[in-house]
Amino acid sequence: MAARPEGTPVWTDAMFTDVEGAKTFYGDVLGWTFGESSSEFGNYTQAFKGGKAVAAVVPPMPGQDGEPQSAWCLYFASPDAAATAEKIRRAGGTVLMEPMRVGDFGTMCLAQDPSGVTFGVWQGGTHEGFEREGEPGAYAWAEVFTREPGKADAFFTEVFDFGSKKIKDEHMDYRVFDLGGPEPVLGRMVMSDEDFPAEIPPYIQVYFAVDNCDKAVERAEALGGRKVFGPMDSPFGRFAAILDPQGAAFAVIDEKTTVGDMPEFA
Repeated sequence: MAARPEGTPVWTDAMFTDVEGAKTFYGDVLGWTFGESSSEFGNYTQAFKGGKAVAAVVPPMPGQDGEPQSAWCLYFASPDAAATAEKIRRAGGTVLMEPMRVGDFGTMCLAQDPSGVTFGVWQGGTHEGFEREGEPGAYAWAEVFTREPGKADAFFTEVFDFGSKKIKDEHMDYRVFDLGGPEPVLGRMVMSDEDFPAEIPPYIQVYFAVDNCDKAVERAEALGGRKVFGPMDSPFGRFAAILDPQGAAFAVIDEKTTVGDMPEFA
């Protein structure tokens, strides 16, 4: 597989205090199976759909203060994680975890944009990233949710050299980023005060594809998850946002079920 261009979303994982509970929940909602936990790498456990790697779950690191909030982290491809870390600093971001070699798998780095959005950088080795995308149970899309869109837009375009287009809608500030091709690789939403209480930090919403959005929400709720909004129709698919039982936010989307015309972007 050819290396993905810098800035391409390539992987996602989440930390859970109850890893077995997370495996039960996502196994049922998204149809994932799980590999053996990798004890030499903090019991990192890959999730698979149809035998292809689609995500991973991991317990908190020993000695971590307090109980960490579970959250999905999106990783962007980099040919040189150390160089990307320097670009992050120059663009006003914060490197939360310096580039760290993970055996032969690759090199990872964790960072935060100036508006407070946490994300990862992945320089692939033997593990290049998603082995399946855009199919049920696999990664489909992601959006930066921020209260300071100007800061986030400037940062991500500078670090990853994204192209940027804004939706033609006077009632909505929504932007997509691309890597020079016709298809966007990332979206950006503004967190309004009425929809997002102050205690909810900025984040990246990861969307997983499903066959049926409504059924996925029903399964999630039956297992202790909570619907945040949706299911709702859009030209991109029928989607819903969910909090899993441990508080990690994610979204599901049925990309086959589309309603309405595609929006225009300026």
